[in-house]
Amino acid sequence: MPWKLEDAEQKFADLIHAVVEEPQLIYDQNQLVAAVIKADIFQEFLVWQQQSQQPSLGSAFAELRELCLEEKYLLETPPRRDRSNSFTESLHDLPL
Repeated sequence: MPWKLEDAEQKFADLIHAVVEEPQLIYDQNQLVAAVIKADIFQEFLVWQQQSQQPSLGSAFAELRELCLEEKYLLETPPRRDRSNSFTESLHDLPL
């Protein structure tokens, strides 16, 4: 049952009891502002949300940098060297 904000404030106990049947939606000036649901459904949502959150690649690299700093580990990268590229060499052989 949709509730107007004022009605939800005045009849809060009724709103809470109605949650047993179905989620209760609260509107302010025809705009949804809140939904009241049973506590066990909310707990299930929190578990799902925590399980479905995957760390981003950026946060994984940030964690790796932090670990490297803690361990005083330096990643040495070899100097860049040019190497032959057969594709670019074959371009020179094409007639124009």
